[in-house]
Amino acid sequence: MSEILKIIGIGFAVAVSCQLLTKYGREEQATLVSVAGVIVVVLMLLSDFSDLISKIQSVFGL
Repeated sequence: MSEILKIIGIGFAVAVSCQLLTKYGREEQATLVSVAGVIVVVLMLLSDFSDLISKIQSVFGL
């Protein structure tokens, strides 16, 4: 549950930042903030994803 809340918080911060940057004519920086937000969330989920893969492998005996 805490992972979900962290992702929601990051998404909210990125959305607000992008809106403000776009409003003030900084579209390039808004794009970089969006990409950075996606990268942070993916890095947060990598460990969970690797745990999921190992559990699936143990269930199917691969």
